[in-house]
Amino acid sequence: MGLVIPDYGLLFWMVLTFLIVMFILKKFAWKPILTSLSERENSIEEALESAKEAREEMGKLQADNEKILAEARNERTEMLKEAKDVKQSIINEAKGQASKEAEKIIESARQAIQNEKTAAINEMKKNIASLSVQIAEKILKKQLDDPAKQKDLMDQYLKDIKLN
Repeated sequence: MGLVIPDYGLLFWMVLTFLIVMFILKKFAWKPILTSLSERENSIEEALESAKEAREEMGKLQADNEKILAEARNERTEMLKEAKDVKQSIINEAKGQASKEAEKIIESARQAIQNEKTAAINEMKKNIASLSVQIAEKILKKQLDDPAKQKDLMDQYLKDIKLN
């Protein structure tokens, strides 16, 4: 029962020991403990502050990344549109040049056909004229063999000349 209800002497020595331990702790341990706790508290606050700043910075970077990605997408879309426009203009230009070349070729062919046609017609006229002269010559030779026929032909030509 001595421990449940302590004696005054034991209580005195316990208080005295407690005060000595408190004095020693206050003199040698409290300042380092409190400074280390204060440093620890400051480092935790700094870590929390830097984490908050890092989180904000990450938010800004993420927003910037989204903005850059959107700009890149828009730029890509614009470049694709420009490429399609350039492709279409090149195709249209090539079609235009091809149609011009085709028209030139067709016109050249028409001109060549016309020249050949004119040359053929002139050649036919020469041949027909030559044949007509040869036929007329043969006919006249036959008709003019007889002097009476020659006189009749001359009379007929003279009558035709007087009438006109």
